[in-house]
Amino acid sequence: MFAYIVRRVLATIPVMAIVALFVFSLLYIAPGDPAAVIAGDQATPDDVERIRASLGLDRPYLVRFGAWVWDIARGDLGVSIFTNLPVSTMIQQRIEPTLSLMIVTLILAITVAVPMGVVAAWRQGTTIDRAVMAFAVLGFSVPVFVVGYMLAYIFALELDWLPVQGYTPFSRGFWPWLQNLILPAIALGSVYIALIARITRATMLEVLQQDYIRTAKAKGLGQRAILFVHALKNAAVPIITIIGIGLAGLIGGAVVTESVFAIPGLGRLTVDAILRRDYPVIQGVVLLFSFVYVLVNLAIDLAYTLFDPRIRY
Repeated sequence: MFAYIVRRVLATIPVMAIVALFVFSLLYIAPGDPAAVIAGDQATPDDVERIRASLGLDRPYLVRFGAWVWDIARGDLGVSIFTNLPVSTMIQQRIEPTLSLMIVTLILAITVAVPMGVVAAWRQGTTIDRAVMAFAVLGFSVPVFVVGYMLAYIFALELDWLPVQGYTPFSRGFWPWLQNLILPAIALGSVYIALIARITRATMLEVLQQDYIRTAKAKGLGQRAILFVHALKNAAVPIITIIGIGLAGLIGGAVVTESVFAIPGLGRLTVDAILRRDYPVIQGVVLLFSFVYVLVNLAIDLAYTLFDPRIRY
């Protein structure tokens, strides 16, 4: 098991190197001269050259990349072109709403989707199974922003049960914090719930056909113990995998969801930075999202050691 963990940790190094190279290249992939775009139409050539120098565009590419990696290693993500604030400071100011939204969405999705998939597999071919599959198809089909607008209109504007927008820090109380996250979490988690429910159902159907399940039934074990102790444990590996893969959708969906519900998180920060061509902020946020995604997939790979006995030793 130790050798497996070491191999997986070492495998993340080249992945992060490629990610860093791509993120750094965003500044140069963009059409046109980034300095001229940032300076605007009214800028003089001296203004453009000054911006080029501040961005390091007057130095060779590899030199700039090496200096950028060295700054990243020291925790320096650069300075915003428009606010003159360190990018790391701007991320710290915005990370709590995004982190809160993703945690609530993840808890909601797993809590709802896994039991739905288990029950659908248990009741294969019944009305419950068809209802779960219909919900899964609907969840995949309707865009996140449409679900968000519908929820905001019904539960915030018409019924006035929940806030329509904004974010309340956790320090001000649990319920005010949760109130602002219920609708965004449901909207963001709709696709995620559909994905996990379908994978859980498909995996459970396969596991329920195994001989040891029939043996457990023959021994008189209760249905709940068979489903959630024996079957679900052996179906856990694909489910955990899809949870990790779906995290990428959560990160991307957070950008849309935060815009719909006016949540001042990293997704909203990314949109504002793209609209203003604030390249240091874009690079910093994309690098952070990529790093989190790689770490989550590493954690999922390591979690295999808990469920798959073939790689424990």
